Amino acid sequence: MKLALLTLAATFAIAQPAAAQSSSEKSSAQQQAAKPPSQQPAPDPFAGAPAAKPDDVNSIDHILVALYDVISGPPGERDWNRFRSLFIPTAHLTSTGKAPDGSVRVHPNSVDDYANGAGAYFLKNGFFEKPIVNRIQTYGNVAQVFSSYESRHAAGEAPFARGINSIQLLHDGKRWWIASIIWDSERPDNPLPAEYAK
Repeated sequence: MKLALLTLAATFAIAQPAAAQSSSEKSSAQQQAAKPPSQQPAPDPFAGAPAAKPDDVNSIDHILVALYDVISGPPGERDWNRFRSLFIPTAHLTSTGKAPDGSVRVHPNSVDDYANGAGAYFLKNGFFEKPIVNRIQTYGNVAQVFSSYESRHAAGEAPFARGINSIQLLHDGKRWWIASIIWDSERPDNPLPAEYAK
């Protein structure tokens, strides 16, 4: 009986700190949940992005070079991990233009949507794109680039398409990220402005 009482006392002594700890954790979680949204810890906007090559993202000029380089090449696979590493995971790539009937077309894509769609095309088709003129504007940690481009099926060929990429970027204190790209193609009613067609 005495042994049973001692065992019971020991069990009670062990359980009390555990219960207190559980209660403390619960109270902390309740306090966290009670905070207004503005005081809640923000989710990491870069979580899930592959590690980038440092030289690809240490300047605006370098990330632009990497962007055009990674999608260009003869028919075959592209380095889609390198491509994804240039973008924040929630970035969008949006093409716009006109259909034959004159209606405006807008096609937004996630980074994965673009990689899957363009990847299937690049497996069978050569594609080389390079900038003509990059006009860069910056303010604080954000940048906007109007980048005119020309696209070819093979290096050295005449371009089959030209247009302008509007590229939005941000700096997180360590590196540059692409947040968005929107582009439109040159056509008879939409020629490249002279300053972008050098």
